[in-house]
Formats: sequence, C-alpha cells, structure tokens
Amino acid sequence: MRKFYITFSAFLAITSFYAQSNTDTSLDKAVLKQALRYADSDVAKKSMYDIIAKEGDNSTYKDSLAYLYFNDRKYPSCYMVCADVLSKDGSKQQILEMQAVSLENMGAYDKAAQTYAKLTVKSGNNYHAYKLANLYFALKKYDEAMSAVKKAQELKDTGEIKVSYAVNKNYQQQVALLAAISNLKGLIEFEQEKLDLAKLSFQKAVEIQEDFVLAKENLEAVIAGKQVKKE
Repeated sequence: MRKFYITFSAFLAITSFYAQSNTDTSLDKAVLKQALRYADSDVAKKSMYDIIAKEGDNSTYKDSLAYLYFNDRKYPSCYMVCADVLSKDGSKQQILEMQAVSLENMGAYDKAAQTYAKLTVKSGNNYHAYKLANLYFALKKYDEAMSAVKKAQELKDTGEIKVSYAVNKNYQQQVALLAAISNLKGLIEFEQEKLDLAKLSFQKAVEIQEDFVLAKENLEAVIAGKQVKKE
C-alpha cells in the first residue's frame, strides 16, 4: 500500500489557502455589483449574505441588506436586520427610520411610535414628530398625539417635505408638511371635542396651502357641525 506524507510546511500552506478562500469576499462583491447594476435584488441579497457570513457579525453590509429589504417592501426582514444593526450601534438614524417605517407597515403601531419617539429626539426633525403624532392619533392616544404635534410645530421646517393625501381613487395631493401638521392638530382637537380650536387649526392649514382639499373639507365640516375626514 502506498503511503502519502505531507510536510508540516505544506500543511500550513494548504490550511492558509482554505482559510483565505473562506474569507475572501472579492468574488461576492463582484457578483453584488453586477446584480445591483441589473436590478436583481434577490441575487444582491444572496451576495450580501455571503459577504456578511465571511466578514462576521460586525459587517457593514448588514446596513446595505436592510436598505434592499426596505426597497423591496419586505418589512419584517428589514425590521429584523435593522434591530440587529441597532443593537450594536444605536446612533444610525437612517436605520432607525427604516425600522420605524417597517413597524408601521407591519401594523405594530405601538412599537412604531416608540421608535419614532427615539428618532425624533435624535434627529430634531419635524416630519418625524409629525409621524409620531399620526401614530398616537391612530392609537387614539390624543394627549400624546397633541404633545407630538406641538413638538412638530416647534421644530424647524425645511420646506422640502410634502405629505401625500388621497383626494379620491385617482388623485393624490401633495401637501406642505406645515399644512399637514396643522390639519392633524385640528383632527386631534376635534376628537378632544375642542371644536373652536379645531376650526382655527383647519383654517391655518388652508392659509398655509390654499388648495389643501382635505383641510378645506374639514373646516367646512366643523362649521356645519359634521364629522371631519381623518387622514
């Protein structure tokens, strides 16, 4: 019977080769680049998983994986990846925002509100405060919603953010954020049976944007003693 011998130096060389091949991500990154170029998110995600497995638990590609899941509207997966990333670095605001949006789309409004509350503190962004107020309003926590909407009014507005409203089945109206905040404040006040204040808030929303259909309808409803339209 023939016997095969391997020297210790040769053994180290082979071991080193396999260790390197198991951690080399160059091919995975090349595939990822091509997949993103061809808009193939499934292949891109597979490549990211391979890279993460090789780079370890602290791989920055987890952030990119969260973005892919978010863009594909796979919110449960996005939420779980975001939670993993944030457990190691809670300062990442964009990851925190994706987590908040994912929770909202999953219908987990309580957890989404908790996340938006953290995000508002970190960002000082009036849109985040507006989203928080909206969630509290949906949960019928009107006192908390009012606190959040007042915070949104206090924070600086860039004038860049628009909020979309369904006017009918075929038309979505883009509304200035400040007008949307005033309309939401009016809705909260209406639910709190503060009709005079609700009227003033709807008037302010219309003053900010004259063609704001929903706010005009809500103002007319309050004056006529009818039910307002919720967001």
